[in-house]
Amino acid sequence: MFRVVFLAASIAMSGGAMAQPWETKLFDGFDGQNFASEGGLYYRENFEQSAGTVEFQDLVKRTGNGALKLSVVPICPDSLDGCSERAEIWEKTDLRVPYDQGVWYGFAVKFADPVPSEDHRYLIAQWKREIDPGAEGDFSPFLALRLDSGKLFVTVETNYIAPLSAGPEGTPASCKPGEIPVWGRPGVNQMRMLVAADSNWKLEDGSLFNGCTDAIAVTDHGNPLPDPKSGWIDFAIYTQPGANGSGRIELFANGKPIITVKGHVGHDDQGLGKNQYFKFGPYRAADKTDWTMFYDDFRRSPNCSDVLKDGACPSP
Repeated sequence: MFRVVFLAASIAMSGGAMAQPWETKLFDGFDGQNFASEGGLYYRENFEQSAGTVEFQDLVKRTGNGALKLSVVPICPDSLDGCSERAEIWEKTDLRVPYDQGVWYGFAVKFADPVPSEDHRYLIAQWKREIDPGAEGDFSPFLALRLDSGKLFVTVETNYIAPLSAGPEGTPASCKPGEIPVWGRPGVNQMRMLVAADSNWKLEDGSLFNGCTDAIAVTDHGNPLPDPKSGWIDFAIYTQPGANGSGRIELFANGKPIITVKGHVGHDDQGLGKNQYFKFGPYRAADKTDWTMFYDDFRRSPNCSDVLKDGACPSP
């Protein structure tokens, strides 16, 4: 059934010529008892994912008849250094988007009470580049939606470029106009940039970002990220990596433009694969509590209008 749907969608999109798999429009409202064939999603099975549970339920939902309930529980033994706990949903491998292409993603998310409030590593969605089998290194997501101390923020990652200025570790940078707070990691040829946060974010919350960079230009559209406690948040996000400086990200939340990012986005090291990929769901460093989130209305398309339903699409 999925192959029939996929072929029809491919022909329709291209006006008769066969489109590439990544150009297929994907959607899943999580209204049934399993992932929809037209959504292209699955739950990956491994040890860290065994911390998670997936429930197709109808008590908490944004639209339609249901939504996903994703939860994680403590499983990591103290002896296993660097262990994480995940309940992440992945795109199917044959539908992944080439790293040099741009695509729009949309999904809605709701934090279950209590929203984690401690200083800890939490992610709710991330975009990464494939790593070839046997390649050395662990590459952070080039775009990630994160939570720390109960506050929502967004980071962009790229290869290391010496910061324009840097202070002591643990001291947040106060950057000039046109500069972005950055955490440099020359030892692994990576750096992480803080590009957006919710209205509760304070300078001291960014203590990890002790330097400043102009590797990217961030246009702030005057709307902070929504408060995690505010209920359903609907994201529409365009990703086009470009480690050479050609990258672009557009971020909308609840139909409002948050930021536009242009410049060095993503990694270009040896051993990295040809595709980008997206995964969403609760992911954290090992912890001692349970954590639950709800997700609804997943969609993906090369076209903004298929994903951004309640706002004005930006110019190309």
